[in-house]
Amino acid sequence: MNMPIKARSGSILVVDDDPVIQQFISLVLKRGGFDITVASNGLEALNRVNEAAPDLIISDVMMPEMDGFSLLKELRSKSDTAFIPLILLTSKSSDEDIIDGLNLGADDYLPKPIDGNILLARVNSKLNRPPVPVENLVLDRQTGLHSTQNFRREASREIFRASKGGKAGCLAYLEILENARFRERLGERADREISKQISEVLQQNSHSLDIFGHEPSGKFLILLPEKDASYSQKYLKDILIRIAEHSFVAQEEKLRLTPALGYTIFENEKSFEEVSEKAQIGLEYAGSQMDLEPKVCNEEAIRAVEKLRQAEGSKKKTSPIGQFYKNTSALLQFFISLFLYLLLPYWVYRTLDSLGVDITPFMYYVIVISLLTTAIMIWIEGFQSLKKIDPPFNPDIQYPAASAIIAAYLPNEAYTIVDTINVFLKLNYPGPLQIILAYNTPQRLPVETILQQMAKKDNRLTLLKVDGSESKSQNVNAAIAHISGEFVGIFDADHHPAENSFTRAWQWLSGSCDIVQGHCLVRNYNASWVARMVAVEFEAIYAVSHPGRTRLYGFGIFGGSNGYWKTELLRQTRMHGFMLTEDIDSSMRVTENGHIIVTDPNIISRELAPGTLKALWNQRMRWSQGWFQVSMEHFLNAIRSKKLSTRQKIGAAYLLAWREIYPWLSSQMFPVIAFWVWKFKGLDKLDWLIPIFILTTLFTLSVGPGQTLFAFIKSEKEIKDHKSWFIWYIIFSSLFYTEFKNIIARVAQIKEFMGERSWRITPRTNKP
Repeated sequence: MNMPIKARSGSILVVDDDPVIQQFISLVLKRGGFDITVASNGLEALNRVNEAAPDLIISDVMMPEMDGFSLLKELRSKSDTAFIPLILLTSKSSDEDIIDGLNLGADDYLPKPIDGNILLARVNSKLNRPPVPVENLVLDRQTGLHSTQNFRREASREIFRASKGGKAGCLAYLEILENARFRERLGERADREISKQISEVLQQNSHSLDIFGHEPSGKFLILLPEKDASYSQKYLKDILIRIAEHSFVAQEEKLRLTPALGYTIFENEKSFEEVSEKAQIGLEYAGSQMDLEPKVCNEEAIRAVEKLRQAEGSKKKTSPIGQFYKNTSALLQFFISLFLYLLLPYWVYRTLDSLGVDITPFMYYVIVISLLTTAIMIWIEGFQSLKKIDPPFNPDIQYPAASAIIAAYLPNEAYTIVDTINVFLKLNYPGPLQIILAYNTPQRLPVETILQQMAKKDNRLTLLKVDGSESKSQNVNAAIAHISGEFVGIFDADHHPAENSFTRAWQWLSGSCDIVQGHCLVRNYNASWVARMVAVEFEAIYAVSHPGRTRLYGFGIFGGSNGYWKTELLRQTRMHGFMLTEDIDSSMRVTENGHIIVTDPNIISRELAPGTLKALWNQRMRWSQGWFQVSMEHFLNAIRSKKLSTRQKIGAAYLLAWREIYPWLSSQMFPVIAFWVWKFKGLDKLDWLIPIFILTTLFTLSVGPGQTLFAFIKSEKEIKDHKSWFIWYIIFSSLFYTEFKNIIARVAQIKEFMGERSWRITPRTNKP
C-alpha cells in the first residue's frame, strides 16, 4: 500500500533535459507542497541558483552543455552553494555514475523510473538532514586528501609556530599542465580519476607529519612541517619524477602527465596568504619551464614571473577598438551572416515588389530544387555506401617496407603521445615498419626523455624534432626526407590504428590506387554528450558519406589522418602550410592530376573527439574555412582538368561549389515566408497545404534520420551497441546541429573574406 507523505514547504530546483521527467517530478513535488523551479542543464541550473538558492536540487546526470557531475562539482566548490543538498537521478544500470556522484559529493541518488512516494521520502529526508558545508569537511571528497579549508588551518598553525621561533617548514603547490587538455577530451570524470591517482602517488613515500591537500581548481597542496630547503627540494623533486614516470589511466586512456611544482620555505612569515603567494610564484615559474624541477620562490623566480606577466600583458595590450573587435569578432561575423542570408534578401524582395517585380515565386522553386537536390544526393550516397568493396585479391602479394608519420605539437599532445607510440609499435604488419614522430615544441619537455628511451629500445621509432615548425604540414614535409617505406600512413598524435591497418592499406595500394583513406572512429565517447554525438557523426561521415561519395563520383578525399600514400606521390605532392585544411588541398591536387583516392571504412583508426561545444565550434570552423579556401583554389582547376571524367567533374562541382552555396540557399525559405507574411497581411493568408511544399518538407526532413540509419547499419560494433546514441543524434541534428554547421559554414566564409586565417589547434589547446 502506498503511504501518504506529509506535505511541507520548501524550494526545489529540478534539473533534467527530458521535459517528460521534468514535468513528472515537478507535479509530484508540487503535490508535496514544494515550490518548484526547473532547468534543462547544469548551466541553466547555476543561473537559477545564483538568482535564489533552493533548499534542494534534483539533477539528472546526462545533460547537454553541463552534466550533473559538473554541476555538482561547481556547487560543492563554492562556500555559498556547498550546503545545498543534491539528489542525482541515475539509470538502474549506472553503478559507476552512482559511485562517482557520491564520491563527488552527491547526498543521495534515485534510480529511474522514479516512484513518486520514494521521491518525496528522499526529499524530506535530505531537507531534514542537510549536508555538512564543504568548508567544514576534513577531507576532500574527490581525492581523500585534506580539504582546502582544513589544509589552510593546518598550514596556518605551522606558519604561526615557525614565526614564533619554531623550525622552518615548506609549503608547495603542484598542478598538472595538461589538465585542461585531457579534461576537454576525456571529460570531468577523467579529471576525477587522475586526481585520485595523483593523490595516491603523493602519499606513496610520505612521512607521518606530511600534509597533502586538494583544491577544487585542481591544484595539489603540500605541507612539510619542520623541513629545511635542502630536504624539501629533494623530497619535492622525487614527487615530480614519480608523477612524470607514472602511467595514469582515465577513461581507459593511458596518459603521461607533466607536473609543475612551486614552493617556498616559511620561517618568519605572519600569514598563510603571504606564504601561499610565494609558493604560487614558484608554481607559475615552474609552469613556464616544464623541466621537472621544483621551483623555489626566489629573486630569479620573481623576475621571471614578472617578465611573463608583462609579456602576457603586452600581448593583450591593444587599442580599445582593437580589443573590442577581438572580443566580439565572432559575434560580429555571425550578425553579418544573419544580415546577408535573412535581412538583405527580405529587403531585396520588398524593394523589387515596390517596383512591381515579385521574384519570390521563382526563389521558392529555386529553394525547393536545392533542398531536393541535396536530399537526393545524400540518399544516393547512403545507398552507395551499402555496397561492400574489398581491396583486390592477390594471393601472391608481397608486403614491402612501410612508414608511419605521426605529426604532433607536443605541448598539446605530450599527455597522449607515449600511449600512441606504444600502439604503433604493437601493429601487426608483415613487412618492416618505420615509425616517424615528427614534432615541434617551443621548449624541451620531460616527455622527450621518455620518447628517447623508447627510440633506443626499438630502432623502428625515429624521433624528428622539426625546429621552427608552426604547423602539421611542416612536420609532415620534414618527415618525408626520412621515409624508408614504399608507402606511408599519416596520422595525428591521438590516433590508434587497428592492427591490420597497414596490411589492408597495402592490399589497395599494390593495385591501381595511389591513396587510401580509412575510417576514423571516436574512442572517447564516454567523455561527454558532445563526444557521443561526434562519434555518431563520424560514422555518418567515414562509414557512409566518404565511401558513398567515392563510389558515386569516382574519387575520394584524404582526411588528414589514417590516410595511406604511395611514398613517391607524397614526395611530389607534399602539404601546403598556408591552407587551413592542407589534407583537402592535397587531395584535390592529386585528383586533378589523375591520381586515384579510394575510401575503405574497414581500415580503422580510433581517435579523440572534441568533448565540448566550444572545442567542436573551433574544430569545425577551421574545417569549414579550410574547405572554403580549397573551393576557391581548386573549383575551376577541377572543372578544367583534362584528366577528370565528366562524372568526376560533377562530383568536384558538388563537393567544392555546392557545399559552399547550400548553407545560404537552405535558409532562404525564411525571408521568402517573411515577405509573404508582410505582403499578404498574416500567416493565416498563406496556403500551407501546397503539395510541393509538403512533399519537399517531408523528403528533406527524412534526410537526417535516413543518414543516421545508414550510419547505424555501417557503424562499428562498439558504436552500434549504443542504439540510443543514434536516436539522440537524430533529435540533436534535427533541432540544433544541422543549423549549427550551416552557421559555421557561413561565418567561416566571412572570416576568410575578412582575412582571419589564424590556425587554431582545436581539440588539445589550453584555450580552445
